[in-house]
Amino acid sequence: MQPACSNSNVSESVSNIIGALRDILARSPQVIIPVLETPYSRFPNTDRSTVEPEGQSVINIIAERQQQLDAVMHEISGLEAVMDSVKDLHQQVVKKKEKITQSMNLHKGLVSALWRLPTEVLSQIFNHCLTETKMLLFPSTLKAPMLLTGICRRWREVAVGTPNLWCRFYVEADDRDWERAALCYELWLKRSRGRPLSLALGHYHSTKLRDLLLPYMTHITSLLLSARFFQDEFPQLIVTDIPALRELAILGMTHPDIPTIARSISRLPSTMRSIKFIDMEPFLDIHLFSFSPVWAHLTGVQIAVRGPNAVLHLLQLCPNLSSLTLRVKYYDQGEPLKAFTHTKLRSLHIFYDALITRPLSDLFNTLLLPNLRAFGARCIRPWPHKNMKAVIGTVKVSPGDPDFRRSNGDNRCAASGVRFPHSFP
Repeated sequence: MQPACSNSNVSESVSNIIGALRDILARSPQVIIPVLETPYSRFPNTDRSTVEPEGQSVINIIAERQQQLDAVMHEISGLEAVMDSVKDLHQQVVKKKEKITQSMNLHKGLVSALWRLPTEVLSQIFNHCLTETKMLLFPSTLKAPMLLTGICRRWREVAVGTPNLWCRFYVEADDRDWERAALCYELWLKRSRGRPLSLALGHYHSTKLRDLLLPYMTHITSLLLSARFFQDEFPQLIVTDIPALRELAILGMTHPDIPTIARSISRLPSTMRSIKFIDMEPFLDIHLFSFSPVWAHLTGVQIAVRGPNAVLHLLQLCPNLSSLTLRVKYYDQGEPLKAFTHTKLRSLHIFYDALITRPLSDLFNTLLLPNLRAFGARCIRPWPHKNMKAVIGTVKVSPGDPDFRRSNGDNRCAASGVRFPHSFP
């Protein structure tokens, strides 16, 4: 640390320089442009006969202008040197200001209430700093929680000591820089301290990924992965080694994947509560999955099925289902729909083709949903407004609830009613 008297002397020196420059500029007259007119400059393009044969007069003028130019160039050079020195001095003073501001902010922070917040409160604030997205992201020093560890020592201690910050992330096994990436993933996994883990798996390398996750298999409760994981050498990675799995989301499924995925789903643990086929395609034959006991435990499903009969079959397989998102394809199975009551379903969202409007109406005429609270319908093709209104007419709401839309027809829902999109007039 420099002595206070030294800092004071430097400040006085800068102030003296500024004061002297101001005095000089105040006393200095403005630059006077010399008279440069000559008998030859007034009419430069006229008769040249007036120029002396020897041209001595013009030569003298040129010599005089050269002397004037040399003098001006010398002045410019001197001013530029002074300006460079002033600019350098200015940069030093700006740097001095930044240092003072940094020190002042540091000491202001010491008396700020933010630094005196209890650890529990700071931990809750840090939880709200996590990215608000359903997609799991790569660990990054530019985002929470890694970003929080670089602010100060206390924030780092609190962030590292808050396991919930380290429980959701994207894992990509890549040969290019796996050792470095594995250290980062291992750090996150250790900091989670046994909390339930939500992971999304990227490029797959069975040995490396399995070795990384093996000590934490019992902690994984939510998993998002590609359908090709079921095609790899170790599909049992997600069906036998994760006994606490509750949520499974599958991306990129195609028709050839269906039998393998159906068999794998049949081996999922009884802890399962949610299955989502993110792309909502291809359309599944629900009978291929019916032998799996896991459906009886599910409370949330996102899936694409073939026709209203498949919807009824799915609801029969899932007696505890409370939330269902469907994509329904027109499929004439030639079988009459049988009345069915599902007492647990509270939320139903359907994506459908305009061609299936009538079969949907038949479905709602057959299906009894006494505890449904939220309903959404979205047409893949142009919206069949009139026909869909008729479908909605089969699902009535309570006449005593002004917040819900009512329609005429047979009452198939409980008195508490169904909330419809605002697009229905």
